[in-house]
Parts: sequence; structure tokens; C-alpha cells
Amino acid sequence: MSHDHLNVSLGLFIPSVWPHFTVEDLVALAIAAEEAEVETIWLPEHVVTFDSNDRVLSYGSAGTFDPIVVLAHLVAYTKRLRLGTGVALISQRQPLFFAKEIATLDHVSGGRVDVGVGVGWIREEFQALGRAREDRGRLADRSLGILLSLWCDHVSEYHDNEYDLSPCRSYPKPVQSPHPPIYVGGSSDAALRRVTRSGQGWIPFGLDVTTFSQRRGVLGRLLGAENRRLEDLTTVVCPHRPIDRRDVGGYADAGADQVVLSFPRERQSGDVRRELDSLLQAASRG
Repeated sequence: MSHDHLNVSLGLFIPSVWPHFTVEDLVALAIAAEEAEVETIWLPEHVVTFDSNDRVLSYGSAGTFDPIVVLAHLVAYTKRLRLGTGVALISQRQPLFFAKEIATLDHVSGGRVDVGVGVGWIREEFQALGRAREDRGRLADRSLGILLSLWCDHVSEYHDNEYDLSPCRSYPKPVQSPHPPIYVGGSSDAALRRVTRSGQGWIPFGLDVTTFSQRRGVLGRLLGAENRRLEDLTTVVCPHRPIDRRDVGGYADAGADQVVLSFPRERQSGDVRRELDSLLQAASRG
């Protein structure tokens, strides 16, 4: 299925919440996505969940699969499909291990990894990991600095006021040079500043076309102040709602390079291929 008429590539966000999705479902979706010429699949991350009256937080006896492990499994069933973390919570992950996992996944996949990163937002999740939500931005920036050194430098090191990584070697380096592209998640001012400093891409979630266009304008001004251009950045937008061709066209006109369709967490049938076809058909109508 060609998407050339949309003038933008399509991605697929897969909630990967067990038991709504089994490993077999995720494999079937990855195969179907590649056959449909979807550019990238994106998998989220939450390490534990908590009881809450907030529907967004209420998983009950359910939870997301680890994205790195699942993406490594999907490598065996795909050849072209790009594999994205959408997004990995680098304010919570140990960066040395994460750098090694991503570099390994890049080798296993033949250089098909896109690294979506975010700071996280669930206070209880930070507390469970022995970290403070208020430190999430600082921790994310530190992790990004460490990742870049581990992926790019012959001898890696990192130093700030609270952490010292002594000179060391991290091999193998990723297949993609200088490293897999980093897509910074979020649309707050802090997130846009992080894109400007560290991103090869931007992946905002839940924005309508007007808000996306406004925030992209802010990002453009921030990039310009650092002698960078929007045109040098890959913009991937995930509306996180049902969309049709008019929406896809609107995001494309506003500057999106990829529009990500969200596979529903609450499944409508047992046939993931049929549901994916419905999403893709909706994106080509309207």
C-alpha cells in the first residue's frame, strides 16, 4: 500500500499493553505494518503501574511490554520497518545499560533503530525507582550526554556536579553513524529546548494541527538561535486520536515528516491486520 499521495510517511504507535496485546499480536502487527509500507513502529514504556481514579493511569492487571526486548524480537520478522522507542523514559533508565541495549539493537536490526526519548511524568513511577519527578529534566539531560559519549567517543566519559563517568570504552558502537537518531518527545518549552540541544528529531504527542503548528514555530525560533534549521530536523507527530486524510494532510502542511497512527488499546476484534487496514484506510479518506 503506497502512501505517496499523502506527501508524508506514516508511522504506527502500538500500545503494547498486555493482556490486550500478546507477543503474537505484536509480531502480526509488525509484519502487517511492513507489508503496508508503514515507515516506523513506536512502542511506549512504563515499568510499573499504580491504582488510580485517573483513567490514563489505570491499567489494572495489565502493563506494557519492555520496548527494547519486543523490538529485538520483531527484528526477526521484518526487514525494512524502522523500530522506535516511543518513548523510552531516559530520566528513569540507567544510561550505560540503555546505551548498550540500543547499540546492540542497532546491530541486530541492521541499523533500523529510532530512539524516541522522554522525561516521564508519573510521580509514583519515579518514587518507585528511587528518583524524584522534579529531577526528571536534569536526569534526562545527563543521560543524553552520557549516551552520546558512549555511542560516539573512542574513549567515553562524562562529568557534572553530581556524577562522574571515568574514561571508559563502550563497544560495539551503533551501526548508524554517528548514532541512531534521537527523537525528543514532548511539546513543553523545556522539551523544545531539549530538541534544540540534543535532537535529530521531534516527536510530540496529542497535539491538534493548530497547536502542532504553533509549537513547531517556537521550535524553529529556538533552533535558529543555535544556528540550526527546522528542515534539518525530522518531525514525527502522534495525535493519539482517530484521524483521517484531512488530518494527515493538515499535519503534513504544518511541517510533519511522519504522522503516527495510534492502534487502539481497546481492541475492536481479534484480527490485528483488519484493524490496521481500517486505520490506514481512514488515513487515506476524508
